[in-house]
Amino acid sequence: MVLTYTLQELPKVAKELITNVPTKTLLFNAEMGVGKTTLIKEICKQLGVEDTISSPTYSLVNEYQGNGSLIYHFDFYRILHEEEAYDIGFEEYLDEKNWIFIEWPEKVHRLLPENCVKINIKLQNDGKRILLME
Repeated sequence: MVLTYTLQELPKVAKELITNVPTKTLLFNAEMGVGKTTLIKEICKQLGVEDTISSPTYSLVNEYQGNGSLIYHFDFYRILHEEEAYDIGFEEYLDEKNWIFIEWPEKVHRLLPENCVKINIKLQNDGKRILLME
């Protein structure tokens, strides 16, 4: 799936992703500042999260309650070694049947399950984003 969108179209894009992904583990790849966290915030809203949604850059993981399921949002930007993911029990989160959103997944690539969806986002010169789901 390929989507081109503006920030105003985020609710539509989030709904499209939720409806069409074959698994609940999503890997978000994009340059810094392109909108990974912004898209994840909107997906969380669409899934019924009422809490304040923020980037877990320093805590590594945030947990939210959605409509009937937990949502785990990881941001591995600041880790230096995969062992740091082990230290927070990352592999135990993967055993869950809940939504899992991972920013900077390349930092833990050897720990990722096979059944995940890659979401690549690129910023165009006109400010629109192109999203490619693999």
